[in-house]
Amino acid sequence: MFVGMRTFFTGEWIKADLLVVWLEKHGIPSHIQSTASGEGQEDDMAREVVVVVDEKDYERASQLFYAEREDEL
Repeated sequence: MFVGMRTFFTGEWIKADLLVVWLEKHGIPSHIQSTASGEGQEDDMAREVVVVVDEKDYERASQLFYAEREDEL
């Protein structure tokens, strides 16, 4: 893992890729790290990866991504 980085999300590559784009639109740099070789997986998009963000941006990213959105209900 990168120094000063914290795990933010673990899941399918396709979801992680979209999350990275979304975080960047909010000015939060992030990176995708592979967690498995992907051997035996038929669908490359379904392989599991980890998204990491800077420790200093973790709280803001969590609030943006995980906070309940009362105004969207």
